[in-house]
Amino acid sequence: MTIQLNVAQVAIRYADRTIVENISFFLREAEIGCLLGPSGCGKTSLLRAIAGFEQISSGQIQIHGQTMSTPEHTTPPEQRNIGMVFQDFALFPHLTVAANIAFGLRKLRRADRNARVDELLELVELAHARDMYPHQLSGGQQQRVALARAMAPRPDILLLDEPFSSMDSDLREQLARDVRKLLQKDGITAILVTHDQNEAFAMADHIGVVGQGQLHQWGTGYDLYHTPADRFVADFVGQGVLLPGQVLGKNQVRTELGVVSGELEPGDEQDATMMVDLLLRPDDVIHDDDSKLQAEIVGRAFRGAVYLYTLRLASGQQILCLVQSHHQHEIGEMLGIRLEADHLPVFRRYPS
Repeated sequence: MTIQLNVAQVAIRYADRTIVENISFFLREAEIGCLLGPSGCGKTSLLRAIAGFEQISSGQIQIHGQTMSTPEHTTPPEQRNIGMVFQDFALFPHLTVAANIAFGLRKLRRADRNARVDELLELVELAHARDMYPHQLSGGQQQRVALARAMAPRPDILLLDEPFSSMDSDLREQLARDVRKLLQKDGITAILVTHDQNEAFAMADHIGVVGQGQLHQWGTGYDLYHTPADRFVADFVGQGVLLPGQVLGKNQVRTELGVVSGELEPGDEQDATMMVDLLLRPDDVIHDDDSKLQAEIVGRAFRGAVYLYTLRLASGQQILCLVQSHHQHEIGEMLGIRLEADHLPVFRRYPS
């Protein structure tokens, strides 16, 4: 498949301040990417550079095989064939839903413009709202209108800047799944900026974790969760704790919980004396009443289908465990556990 967006060794600097440094990734046609990270990490500046609103200091940005940004030249946004969906949707309040969607299609013949609007109204399931105004719609409906308007001219790239940030968490995740389906139906390449990992997991094929202007890892949600590239990714994506241990050799780490067997990343098994921190996710720790290995419950959070228990080991080290919610245990109880860790993400420990 054709590479639709190529970001190569891009840096953005203002005077002596570096916003992003040496960031590279690409998206093929119809793929959905995400820049995920905390506020102020540089992800929105990078999105603005892709759109043409920010000058880059080094590297280059290509869209559909054409170079759009270098340090010497920036193609204006209106010449990039991109669409943008903003945080506040930016709908025209005085225009109907149909007129909002048709706004970027003024160069088309009336019949073609109306056909594209009808197609998009069906796609976003708002045909019944054609003649309504934005204030008559729910937040989710307004979001779909903004998306349809951005998709209408069939852009090479669709950019979404925190488009669900004004909504509650449950609605954000549902809308992210809905938007993914719409983009896939229309075959549009897109990139989303968000600080919400559930949003990223629900929508993106590939996710880039950005922190302090650096791209720490670019991969699938599965990659980021199970094989984080560094401590920043391990801490930012999902929940988990770092358990001290020692690599014993191929695919084994000795810890307070015993010898843990699983898949080590290539290179991690080379030093059989290496002291490490092993990332344990809550789903690596299995409740087992028959296990001789026990830990004290010191915290409990109800999550509907499951409880998230915080457990304290004999050393005082705490770990997390997910347990089906019909197995209810009280704080202070001892819980039998066993480990089932297919992946063993480890990070070398250095003397303090």
